[in-house]
Amino acid sequence: MRMASLVTDPRCGAVVTFDGVVRDHDDGKGVLRLDYSAHPSAQDVIEQVAVEIAGRYADVLVAVAHRYGPLMVGETALACAVSAPHRKLAFAACDDLVDTVKRRLPIWKRQEFTDGSDEWVGALG
Repeated sequence: MRMASLVTDPRCGAVVTFDGVVRDHDDGKGVLRLDYSAHPSAQDVIEQVAVEIAGRYADVLVAVAHRYGPLMVGETALACAVSAPHRKLAFAACDDLVDTVKRRLPIWKRQEFTDGSDEWVGALG
């Protein structure tokens, strides 16, 4: 599903999207894949964040989703779209949305590296 289609509105002249894609490296090590695990409250938290961002920025529409489970390099982990009457507002709200999701969403990722090692990274803190 294209996230932008979820925030289409004739009042809005700007749509900003963000795809957080699994990259092939982290901290100098090659990455093979990620595996995201989520707390049972994760869906409620991401919905709360979307409502907060929409309330924080006037006339903004928000769509956001985070995938869980195994993801390969090049796949999208976090996707969002924000529409607003003007571009600066849409960019600001999208930036705030991504930062807030990364700060508050209770998820953890296990990174598998090309050297056979792995690492767990907590999303909170």
